[in-house]
Amino acid sequence: MFKKILKRDGREVPFDEAKITDAIFKAARAVGGEDRQTAMELTIEVLKLLKKNYNGQVFGVEDVQDIVEMVLIEAGYARTAKAYILYRDKRTRLREAKGELMDAVAEILEETSRENANIGNSPSSKMLQIASAASKQYYLSRLIPEEMSLAHSRGDIHIHDLDFYGKTLNCLEIPLDRLLQEGFNTGHGYIRPPKRPTSATALAAIILQSSQNDMFGGQSFPFFDREMAPFVENVDENEVFQSMEALVYNLNSMHSRAGSQVPFSSINLGTETDEASRKVTRNLLLAFEAGLGNGENPIFPNIIFRVREGVNLNPGDPNHDLFKLAIRVASKRLNPTFGFMDSSFNDPYGNQVAYMGCRSRVMANRRGPEVTPGRGNLAFTTINLPRLAVRAERNLDQFYRRLSAILELCIRQLYHRFKVQAALKVKDIPFVMGQGLYLGSSMLKPSDPIEEAIVHGTLSVGFIGLAEALTALTGRHHGEDEECQALGQEIVAFMRRKIDEACEEYDLNYTLLATPAEGLSGRFVRLDRKEFGLIPGVTTNDYYTNSFHIPVSFPISTFDKIRLEGPYHKYCNAGHISYVEMASPPVHNPEAVEAVIRHMRDCDMGYAAVNFPVDFCINCNLLGVINEDNCPRCGSAAIRRVRRITGYLSTVDRFNDGKVSELKDRVAHKLGK
Repeated sequence: MFKKILKRDGREVPFDEAKITDAIFKAARAVGGEDRQTAMELTIEVLKLLKKNYNGQVFGVEDVQDIVEMVLIEAGYARTAKAYILYRDKRTRLREAKGELMDAVAEILEETSRENANIGNSPSSKMLQIASAASKQYYLSRLIPEEMSLAHSRGDIHIHDLDFYGKTLNCLEIPLDRLLQEGFNTGHGYIRPPKRPTSATALAAIILQSSQNDMFGGQSFPFFDREMAPFVENVDENEVFQSMEALVYNLNSMHSRAGSQVPFSSINLGTETDEASRKVTRNLLLAFEAGLGNGENPIFPNIIFRVREGVNLNPGDPNHDLFKLAIRVASKRLNPTFGFMDSSFNDPYGNQVAYMGCRSRVMANRRGPEVTPGRGNLAFTTINLPRLAVRAERNLDQFYRRLSAILELCIRQLYHRFKVQAALKVKDIPFVMGQGLYLGSSMLKPSDPIEEAIVHGTLSVGFIGLAEALTALTGRHHGEDEECQALGQEIVAFMRRKIDEACEEYDLNYTLLATPAEGLSGRFVRLDRKEFGLIPGVTTNDYYTNSFHIPVSFPISTFDKIRLEGPYHKYCNAGHISYVEMASPPVHNPEAVEAVIRHMRDCDMGYAAVNFPVDFCINCNLLGVINEDNCPRCGSAAIRRVRRITGYLSTVDRFNDGKVSELKDRVAHKLGK
């Protein structure tokens, strides 16, 4: 009867009525039917309608499927029709996924994605990004339960590092001391323990690189001063400085993840008071202050100076001189950042708490010792708070109902991911698990699953856009109104209670995260603007505000910003960060920086930093704030602009569009109260 049919891609192909029968029969079998004769009879009805509607004209696949649905329903086969519709929808989504994948590949071949600010643009990086795009589509369409996959695709939630969903884990606080004392194997032979500081720092860089090759997140040394101290005893200052300078150089040049980026490295130090540890801290800070070969600002490592009263905070404390040095270096180079060991939620753990550069921390542990080394975050998923608030239409009860439901979805999704990760074998993560870096992994064999180790890790639910959510609910954000500030704390406290309940229900380390908003902030708002249109103060920017932060464009003093953001840190036990913006490097005003840091500590913050522009002319090595497109000294347009993004430093050319927009909106905060 018919000779041709039009495919979705525009091609005409031979018509085959047996495909209609096969599709109807598959749908019938899905609901328990086994009568192929009926499927053939229904096919005849479909052909009759096709002849009636398209007599002599070419029709398409979608036209045939529409008529099949109508024939099934009119013939009284409602359950079969439903199965057919669901199958058709699934096939449609698979086709769309393939199309999206090809579009993503085309974009990557031109330039790698800038969703991760420190991904390079090399050939190997592009290959890795193409594999990433394919992995995302596979996991969304084949592995992740549909309810969760759709929530991610719609923008209700964001499953971070989706491309690594079933491959590996997020981040790790590395037990450096054990590896340096016992040696290790990266796959091609045993590396013996070092004897001199230069060898020790070289191996430390290799350890960071090898660990990150196994994982999708950052890597950290939690107690670098103490761990490196044995190798600098009885060594002169110059040799220690040279070794620390080599470490900084290595961490800004050696690559991981198939050559796509340098290791996302963090180093915690500052609270050890023996002279060897002090020597490590002093010289690493001095090496970072000196910069790279031409004076460029280093990007890595992210140095976290651990502040503690009685150790380094006040005059007379044994490491107060190092605290002063840390402030001086931060006033020039943006790093170190500062971790506050005396905060209400860190102090109970004594000297155990350390941070990742992005903000992550681990501490409490339902399944083992409450320590930092050998543990990390397994995965995290972020809630789109502004979307929930817009849909609630200023009804707080409805907002909390929606928030409760989406929290439950995230908790279940993270449990699904945990079970997928737990089935991985030691040999799938050969350095981190095979060399016993992860707590509980040292006795596992290559073919053993890793669940016994990763029960010590954390599963984190994150959130973004509290400011926009409050605006959608009340018309104002927490920087503008004290009642909104109270509501903001109530919302975040509500989330934390739900997370703590999940710990009890699943007996796993669920935590609440103040989400790093690197690539996500722009994605959520694009989806929400498409669905809800332009809502003043909510979807009018190209980004959502990072976690619980005051909006970057809102004029506010440094002390008020710190006072308002401080109370949120205690709820976010998976990690948190706050920072203040300065118009230029405060190299001549370290006293102001110290006042800011002390106020951060007094406001019960856990982790914080000071931001300002750091520009560098590649042609003439001018370092400072370069507001024009060209260098004022030599006229060159080759300007390297370093800024902080989600905790880590990066160059602006690797920012995505949402973060570029946010960067333009940032205003310097007024010093003082």
